[in-house]
Amino acid sequence: MPAVAPDANVIGHFRRLAAIWNSPAWREVWHSLNLREETFQSLNLTPQSTDDHVWRACQERHVVLITGNRNDDGPTSLESTIRICNSPTSLPVITLSDPQRTLDDGAYAEMVAERILEVLLELDNYMGVGRIYVP
Repeated sequence: MPAVAPDANVIGHFRRLAAIWNSPAWREVWHSLNLREETFQSLNLTPQSTDDHVWRACQERHVVLITGNRNDDGPTSLESTIRICNSPTSLPVITLSDPQRTLDDGAYAEMVAERILEVLLELDNYMGVGRIYVP
């Protein structure tokens, strides 16, 4: 069974999205996915964990990481790790294209939540793509 986890820098964003997923409009769909919700703590990670360590931990535990856009600064960056380690069986990383807008704009947050649900509902079709920017 897959899981989802917010990156250390988008915990509040994830809470906002989870509130949308648990709203009457989306609750049935969200619950039908039967996803575990993980945290850095439950994955034995810290906010200081390197991007490559975070990616590997998520892949090993079958967790879709939701992030705010980790950078491409060096060989252990998320982007470099995806380029080097991604395979056809790797889970995608879902990246919030505009994290601040996700917090500030309710309509935009709804679009982000809906797009993430679409990806999770069709997760098999997104294996190996690396990164998906939402909305």
